[in-house]
Amino acid sequence: MSKSHSNEIAITDEILVNKIYEFRGQKVMLDSDLAELYGVETRRLKEQVRRNIIRFPDRFMFELTKEEYDIILRSQNATLEQGRYSKYLPFAFTEHGVLMLSNVLKSEQAITMSIRIIDVFVKLRDMLYINTEMKLEIAEIKYTVEQIAKKQKGHDQNIELLFEYIDRLQESTPSSPSPKGVTVVKGFDVGRKKK
Repeated sequence: MSKSHSNEIAITDEILVNKIYEFRGQKVMLDSDLAELYGVETRRLKEQVRRNIIRFPDRFMFELTKEEYDIILRSQNATLEQGRYSKYLPFAFTEHGVLMLSNVLKSEQAITMSIRIIDVFVKLRDMLYINTEMKLEIAEIKYTVEQIAKKQKGHDQNIELLFEYIDRLQESTPSSPSPKGVTVVKGFDVGRKKK
């Protein structure tokens, strides 16, 4: 079993997902994480990027600001141990930058790992799409339920009004209607009027 194959098995999609951050509205991976995954030193990775900078426009790669990098360090509860974190600001690579980086490094491990990383980016995008689609469906269902509730409320009000009218009618009319031509006086049936 080759070293890259055993490394591939040890690195799960979850590990890769945990190395993806969102900055400037884009999902990115840091140079140090990519260097580790590709089996190269971060310094060498950055050298190759600088030598081939024309291949890395801003939409493929950008340098994080100090504030952005501090956010990552805080999210990892990291304390700056000697030599653990670079004193230089890291490069952040978008999905396209990750793919271009494997072309620049030209190692089998970089190519294999790039394919896996791209697959994870695609899965994340699919999950985001499904999540967005579900949110839209939920919003549509919620709207429909609200409309039904409004109609129901209107029906309830109409029914209440109808009962109110029935009550008024009952109050304004005699308790039992007399047949045509029969006069009712204080509860006595006097009989039919003669014509």
